[in-house]
Amino acid sequence: MNFNSELMKRLSECISPSGRENNIREIINNEIKDYVDEIEIDALGNLIAHKIGNGKKIMFASHMDQIGMMVTYIDDKGFLRFSNVGGLDPHILLGQRVIFSDGIEGVISSEKIENYSDLKLNKLYIDIGVLNKEEAEKKVNIGDICVFKTEYYENNNFIMCKASDDRIGCYLLIEAIKQQVDSNYDIYYVFTVQEEVGLRGAKTSSYHIEPDLAISIDVTSSGDTPKGVKMAVKLGSGTAIKVKDNSLITHPEIKKMLSTIAEKNNIKYQYEILERGGTDSGAIHLNKSGVPSGVISIPTRYIHTGNELINKEDVLESLKLIISIIKK
Repeated sequence: MNFNSELMKRLSECISPSGRENNIREIINNEIKDYVDEIEIDALGNLIAHKIGNGKKIMFASHMDQIGMMVTYIDDKGFLRFSNVGGLDPHILLGQRVIFSDGIEGVISSEKIENYSDLKLNKLYIDIGVLNKEEAEKKVNIGDICVFKTEYYENNNFIMCKASDDRIGCYLLIEAIKQQVDSNYDIYYVFTVQEEVGLRGAKTSSYHIEPDLAISIDVTSSGDTPKGVKMAVKLGSGTAIKVKDNSLITHPEIKKMLSTIAEKNNIKYQYEILERGGTDSGAIHLNKSGVPSGVISIPTRYIHTGNELINKEDVLESLKLIISIIKK
């Protein structure tokens, strides 16, 4: 089982922030349309791929959207003020290059401030290289969204790119679909919208599907950087089975099932407790009368930056676990 670098590069470089998922949805649709029985795009924009079976409904979910910055105001000199679309730390934005869907680029800078510990988003602006408001308005509009502009990089063991949250989850579902594994489950592979702004696509799609069991695929933080957060997850230690985050306490039977499947198939795994953030399963498990839900997490450094770092072995171990669940 090899890592498909070309596919991951295309997914990472596609500009599709929350609420603007059209571009990434088209890529995913073209990749999987010959491998599933049905594809539906619902009213909110979720892509729901169905592999028909006679057993219980299992829903896999990965979100398509990425974090971004929305233009809120253009001043007389053409500088753009912006709001966050998803979670952003103003301290990592300074000096970052950004790009809009039409190719317009800019750089983020800040007003003069005395103490950088007080830096807030409202002190930042985007410079797109114009002299005045009239020039700027020919290039961008209020409500336009930009994303990080960084290059995809890969070596023998790691990938470094933007939007691996959660394009790596989309990558894993695409690769799992292409394996064409026989299963008795009635399987729904859902590529959700607007996860970064409140798990919105997961809420509507799970209401429509009414799954018996749900597994989300998403990134998680790691605790292996110098003087970093105290967390058991490490890159290179395998796929991560979630125990808890701010949106979900994993159903104990799901945690047990995932652990047992991993052990029986010699899949390297670790347990994850994320003290901040959540995943699509946070919305799915509350659907109607409740859905037993869990999460397969990919350990990631520098989440919500333009250079998220992932170990390829962890990705492949996660893919093995997804395929093993389908076989079971």
